[in-house]
Amino acid sequence: MNREQKALLLRILLAAGIAVLVSFIPAEGVYQLGLYLIPFLIAGADVLGRAFRGLINRQPFDEALLMSAATLGALAMAFLKTGDYAEAVAVMILYQTGELFESCAVAKSRKSITALLDLRPETALIKNEQGDLIPVPAAEVAPGAVITVKPGDRIPLDGVITEGCTSINTAALTGEALPREAGPGSGVYSGTLNLSGLITVKTTKSFQDSAASKIVELIEEAGLRKSSSERFVTRFARVYTPLVTLAALALALLPPFILMLSGEPGNWSEWCYRALTFLIISCPCALVISVPLSFFAALGGASRQGILIKGSSFMESLAHAGTVVFDKTGTLTRGTFEVTGLYPAGVTADKLLMTLAHAERFSQHPAARAIIRAYGRKDFPYETLCVREIPGRGVSCAIPGLFGDPENAAPVLAGNRLFLQDNGVPTPECQHHGTVIHAAIRGQYLGYAVLSDTLKDGARESIRDLRALGISRLVMLTGDTSGAARETAASLDLPEYHAELLPEDKLKILEEIIRSSRNNDAGTPRKNDRVIFAGDGINDAPALTRADAGIAMGSMGSDVAVEAADVALMDDDPRKIPLAIGISRKCLRIVRENIILTIGIKALCLLLGALGLAGLWLAVFADVGVMILAVLNALRCFLTGDVLRNAKTTPEG
Repeated sequence: MNREQKALLLRILLAAGIAVLVSFIPAEGVYQLGLYLIPFLIAGADVLGRAFRGLINRQPFDEALLMSAATLGALAMAFLKTGDYAEAVAVMILYQTGELFESCAVAKSRKSITALLDLRPETALIKNEQGDLIPVPAAEVAPGAVITVKPGDRIPLDGVITEGCTSINTAALTGEALPREAGPGSGVYSGTLNLSGLITVKTTKSFQDSAASKIVELIEEAGLRKSSSERFVTRFARVYTPLVTLAALALALLPPFILMLSGEPGNWSEWCYRALTFLIISCPCALVISVPLSFFAALGGASRQGILIKGSSFMESLAHAGTVVFDKTGTLTRGTFEVTGLYPAGVTADKLLMTLAHAERFSQHPAARAIIRAYGRKDFPYETLCVREIPGRGVSCAIPGLFGDPENAAPVLAGNRLFLQDNGVPTPECQHHGTVIHAAIRGQYLGYAVLSDTLKDGARESIRDLRALGISRLVMLTGDTSGAARETAASLDLPEYHAELLPEDKLKILEEIIRSSRNNDAGTPRKNDRVIFAGDGINDAPALTRADAGIAMGSMGSDVAVEAADVALMDDDPRKIPLAIGISRKCLRIVRENIILTIGIKALCLLLGALGLAGLWLAVFADVGVMILAVLNALRCFLTGDVLRNAKTTPEG
């Protein structure tokens, strides 16, 4: 909790403790009122202050004024011996508790996205006249300058490689799982990671116009376009507050005045009593407490399932979702290399894998690490000698004893097709999508291994459950290649996907999806028109911010994505996406039930109170009793086990 939330919690606890102590102190009249005013003002001084400022600024009709009028009315009735001081204090304490709950839920995990600046290296290496590499501020490097990027460093500026070959990890920018091989003439982007080779880059853009800086701007612009839902209680109070306030005033003044004009006694005290009873009945406790408590209970129930929703307004967007847009890598797929196929030629699959593992055992390339994992053994029966790794190509080495003569080291090649062909080994074309590593020994071709990203556990179930919830449109966006995207979409039965996208491309397509979701072919507004985006990388942050609700894969996703999103799945299980929608729909149904229950009972009691057919006992029931019923109903939001089975296609169902 922040400082303000801690202070409010301390005030709530202090007011509750003092209220209990005051109840044991014998006092009457003004003294008793003074004692109860102490906890009342400790708990609600800021509420009274907001109501007063609203009156001064001519914007009085909100829940602060209604709460102030109701609780002060309760204090007045208690002073007139027709009420209970403890009720007024308890109402204010409960109201502030609900405010604290919602404040904590909204503020939790809302941190600055300054971590995004880590994506943009602040310095670049430039050679001086003596040939030494000197770090200079990246912001001062002009387009056309030549910079050097060491292995393991992030590329500070967009440009084109002029010297050197390497592998580029573009996951932070494009979300692509597989590193891209790059050499002279290849374009590179700021924020991407140089994995293996020393390269020289001629810059094409300034620091402010580089890809990483664009992501920062996109997040800021998307945030400005995103509107947040107003709290229901505030919207309701704008109509409810002036009506009941004027009605109570009219009830206190008009009937006695009319009676006096007709020559009969005005009975001012009786009508004032009715007006105060009317005001107590109209106290908004049931709504003011149960509505935020419903959201808070749903937030708590979701968090137990590993779903962190950063505020009640985002639950409304989830509940009214009609379109879900996915990033591919890290969201629907694991985002890591795995050997998905072995295709030997003249040897067994085990022999092929053993050869590749021995050749790649000293390499730190992600593809090499995947082969070692697939090999699955810690012991290597043969030595690997004379290792030479060519960035962007492959590995050559010598392995004595492999496939025969232990006296002579067998020359082994492991790498891409061009690498083997350059070394005189005829290599067939491969039709499989993914990264392909070929192997040869003594010039004889042994076959190849296919490495690719694999579906996450639960990805298919997530798509199935979303369709069962009535989500009408499912879209996949990815920075990966068209072939990899097509294969993933086919395995998930996703008819709509877009591949080879940069962050700005994802945002443009998302904008088009949002526009089309707002209206159908006939031009009429859709009922469930909210668009949800689920992603995990820094490159997804602009889309996560722009969507009606952004869902980040928490534990594996980047910190920036988690902070930019409205929902974080802490265990990265895509099945939690339909679960979050189901929880939100259940919550909104319970909120609607509480609204109907509260307004219906209060309207009836208000009518009876105005006619003099209801006394204080009915006012207490309409206030406290309805509040208890609504709160008990709200607590059902904690129960999340049946939300998918019982969720309707709309939260009103």
